[in-house]
Amino acid sequence: MILVRYLQDWYGDAALDYTQAWQLQRDLHADRVADRIGDTVLLLEHPPVYTAGRRTEPHERPQDGTPVVDVDRGGKITFHGPGQLVGYPIVKLPGHVLVVDYVRRIEEALIRALADQGLATGRVPGRSGVWLPESAGRPERKIAAIGIRVSRGVAMHGFSLNCDVDLDWYDRFVPCGIADAGVTSLDREVGRDLRPSDVAPSAITHLDDLLTWRTYEPSPDIERVQHASVPLLQP
Repeated sequence: MILVRYLQDWYGDAALDYTQAWQLQRDLHADRVADRIGDTVLLLEHPPVYTAGRRTEPHERPQDGTPVVDVDRGGKITFHGPGQLVGYPIVKLPGHVLVVDYVRRIEEALIRALADQGLATGRVPGRSGVWLPESAGRPERKIAAIGIRVSRGVAMHGFSLNCDVDLDWYDRFVPCGIADAGVTSLDREVGRDLRPSDVAPSAITHLDDLLTWRTYEPSPDIERVQHASVPLLQP
């Protein structure tokens, strides 16, 4: 069995600055490309920071002058901060695993970890990440974001899962470039406080399973509400 090493010394007051984590990723990525190390996953929290992937549009950025770190991952702008479990898998993809399959495996690990906490989530076709369906007057809402980069066959960057994060941080920008949906957190959905360090063990269990690259049964997509169109009144 392939063994994955997990490094997770950066929760709470020990949260790791984003630029330091990015450099650590680059160092580990170079080591993994050269086979000096095996697959490694960083699990941590960051102090508050906005990061923008390559597809971020100018109007999606904060309009109040809040600094943004431009990074070399896919996806758009997102927020990282206290109360969010951030994971950076530095893993070598087998030849039969396409990038989209890798992203789906990370999503699946998070869907299963959230199920362990009593929360049913899933995917939305055409959108990356992990979602809750529209319900009780609340829109579809994203609970986990994913943005990766694969270079020389090795992945870096990864995911962020909102555990007990302050959602007010999301009011300053268009999260992941999606203006017609909401953002949520685990504590808000289940009604109890769950810190990143509380959720990490489940995430590790399911990442261990999905990163063996065995065939797996994906969770179903969330059921989307079909809204009836309203006919225009004729004069």
